[in-house]
Amino acid sequence: MLIRVGYEISFRAGAELPMLLLLNLHPSRQLSVFSGGKLGVEPALPIDEYLDGFGNLVSRIVASPGDFKLAFDATVFDVGTPDEQSPGAAQNAIADLPADALQFLLSSRYCDVDSALNTFAWEQFGAITSGWERVQAVCDFVHRHLRFDYGQACPTRTAGQAFLEQVGVCRDFTHLAITLCRSLNIPARYATGYLGDIGIAPLPSPMDFSAWFEVFLNDRWYTFDARFNTPRIGRVLMARGRDAADVALSTAFGPHLLTEFKVWADEVHGNVSNRLAA
Repeated sequence: MLIRVGYEISFRAGAELPMLLLLNLHPSRQLSVFSGGKLGVEPALPIDEYLDGFGNLVSRIVASPGDFKLAFDATVFDVGTPDEQSPGAAQNAIADLPADALQFLLSSRYCDVDSALNTFAWEQFGAITSGWERVQAVCDFVHRHLRFDYGQACPTRTAGQAFLEQVGVCRDFTHLAITLCRSLNIPARYATGYLGDIGIAPLPSPMDFSAWFEVFLNDRWYTFDARFNTPRIGRVLMARGRDAADVALSTAFGPHLLTEFKVWADEVHGNVSNRLAA
């Protein structure tokens, strides 16, 4: 299948504004791009790019004072199947984990493993078979425990706070699930990208970027999603990290105002060549 993804995000800068942008497709997705796929800035500005420590493609700009827009549009190939399920996947012993997975066992800014959540995780899930079954039990719990509410979004909420407040948005569901998995010695990392209403009834809320997480089992990474808690079709990855702090969409070093935010992720139907030409 083909999925069209993109955004238009506008800002008003009060002064010259250096920015770091994690608004590209993840490098692992580059071979799936059918058309488009380049970040643009209006008015035009030089864009420098580099790979960060997690392998994400970062754009670097310096915007002039005034209004400017970030725009992206791409059509990508997707296998069109739900997230892979592997109920028999086993948990790796810590001694057997690859070195690059070990950082995803530790506390990070929003995933406070070194807290009461550690004790809770073992009390709640310690008797469940380790591996896939235990991770799914974590997702089941987080899905029930938190109430999704865009109006309650908070950029500083940790997993521990989400656990107590029992409310949040997709990043809070993801942070809490990651923290519980790490507490159980299962490497878990944060992922963000596009997730359109493909294969499900359209959701009433406006389209936004989405967060989910990946866990390391049986010597590989698997996708889980505590918010929806069901396999989904058409995830298009943008970035991975320890938590949302590592994959902020934009980091601005100066006064600015967000004036427009529009995101899309839609399956391309009908004659592909005609649709893209339009």
